Amino acid sequence: MTQITRRYNPIIIGLHWFMLALLIAVYFTMEIHGYLPKGSAERKFVTSLHFMLGMSVLLLVVIRLAVRVSSSTPAIEPAPKPIENLLAKVMHVTLYVFMIAMPIAGWLVFSAEGNSVPFFGLEIPPIMGKDHALGEKIEDLHKLGGTIGYFLIALHALAGLFHHYVKKDNTLLRMSFRKNG
Repeated sequence: MTQITRRYNPIIIGLHWFMLALLIAVYFTMEIHGYLPKGSAERKFVTSLHFMLGMSVLLLVVIRLAVRVSSSTPAIEPAPKPIENLLAKVMHVTLYVFMIAMPIAGWLVFSAEGNSVPFFGLEIPPIMGKDHALGEKIEDLHKLGGTIGYFLIALHALAGLFHHYVKKDNTLLRMSFRKNG
């Protein structure tokens, strides 16, 4: 096998690690939000930044899916058991659903408040009419999704480390920029 077929497309690798950094930034803004005084300029800025970063995740996941569908998937060596393949597929689908649903839920929350979503100098229009009660319900689901996301991301990372250090297969190396291995 050549090095190219042993790894994912370099665009997918770059997007994977950039999106991890982006998700860390999304979570960071979410966590510090609660420590800032209500109504303060800092809190408003962090809230806007959280939504801009979240919408960036949505944009990049669409690009990532397009590249993923149009490129090959490198084989895991040695080949995993069928149940491991199934679990990996379920995890990946769940993560993609998470990276699509969470920004859309945030967009719905902003929309239900009667606001456009700020996006680095642009305004993304609301996708629904103003509905405070529905907005609060969606926000509760968005917060729950954020908590679930912590566990999904951690489980995904642990699975990669398990494959690398315990199973000693090339799962993690397929998503690596390393030239050897």
